[in-house]
Amino acid sequence: MNQEKNAIIKLQSTSQLRTTMGDYFNRLKNAAETGHKKIAWCTSVGPAELLYSMGFEVYFPENHGAMLGVGKNADTYIPTAVAQGYSPDICSYLTTDIGAFLQNETPLQKMGFKSIPKPDVLVYNTNQCREVGDWFSFYARHFNVPILGINTPLCINNLTKSIVNNVSSQFKELIPELEKIATQRFDIDKFKEAISLSHEGCVLWRKVLETAQNKPSPINFFDAAIHMGPIVVMRGTQYAVDYYNILLAELKDRITNGISAVPNEKFRIFWEGMPLWYKLSGMAKLFAKLDTCIVASTYCNSWIFDDLDPDDPFESSALAYCKLFIVRADEIKEKVLKNMIRNFSIDGIIYHESKTCNRNSNNLYGLQNRLYEKTKVPYLEINGDLNDPRCFSEEQSVIAIETFISQLSSHAMQ
Repeated sequence: MNQEKNAIIKLQSTSQLRTTMGDYFNRLKNAAETGHKKIAWCTSVGPAELLYSMGFEVYFPENHGAMLGVGKNADTYIPTAVAQGYSPDICSYLTTDIGAFLQNETPLQKMGFKSIPKPDVLVYNTNQCREVGDWFSFYARHFNVPILGINTPLCINNLTKSIVNNVSSQFKELIPELEKIATQRFDIDKFKEAISLSHEGCVLWRKVLETAQNKPSPINFFDAAIHMGPIVVMRGTQYAVDYYNILLAELKDRITNGISAVPNEKFRIFWEGMPLWYKLSGMAKLFAKLDTCIVASTYCNSWIFDDLDPDDPFESSALAYCKLFIVRADEIKEKVLKNMIRNFSIDGIIYHESKTCNRNSNNLYGLQNRLYEKTKVPYLEINGDLNDPRCFSEEQSVIAIETFISQLSSHAMQ
């Protein structure tokens, strides 16, 4: 199949994605309205498998924060959180979400929710950052419900047995506390089943992202940032597995028929850092116009937990959640990025320095220079934020991106 120049062909799976995500929110809504199931809040790389195995419906505030960011009005919510004493310099997911809650506004109201679903328990993992604990503590105080946490070391270089054992023990210590709240007792077989489903879903998600190694790529970063929804909120369920089988089949079909995410792909870029949620569509159009495909990112790869093993559910969970890119020391991150540059045939890297997310801005301590010395792959740094549009200068960034791609073009002709 010949794809016309500049004719972007949308993924057909998007309609199934809407259905899959809609069903997820309907399950949450039903639980909130009927009380038939308990609701646990969980961080996006927290112990979702354990919660699903114990019969909870699971809600992810970070997913809600991204939805608020996509809505392009986070700057109307953040000041409300700031007025409550939260710094404008901390995670804008946190300040956007709390600000919106205090204003009694949520995108979920369009789906029939009166408000966000009230938690019966909040469970976090600090493998991302400390803010998740502070974020969940606000709601624990407000709703007067229990809060449980796993405290994972940060900047891990050598992932030792003692680290894994410590985190594994913390997983196990959640169980008796969760049993006080859940409608069913912990069942090791159900937990193993959830771990197996999570592993299967993560493998499929990895295969989805790896289709971008093809030239031209059938998917780009902006597609992936949207289609990652099920692996974030339904990890450990059959729903995520079913969806990624559908998406992967379409991407393989695209490769067979020569359908690419960017119609006239000339340059392949790696995106390092958080998405600009309020500019996803605009950025996608900009790069397509520049015949450039962002084929890979560390962000979307954050939900690939290949180490999950149903035969050793606790230790494998601890290992998987400690190997997360954001948890690792720069030495490990450099190795990961070098491999991805090679595997995805990267021509250039864009580092997004997110104002309120230092933990996911990896150009703060010289990594970008060290990586360039080792790979000679050119890079561009842009300033912005995951949610707060006030931190992003669109005109300045567009000029910088256009200039960067022009330089890549000049270099390619030499």
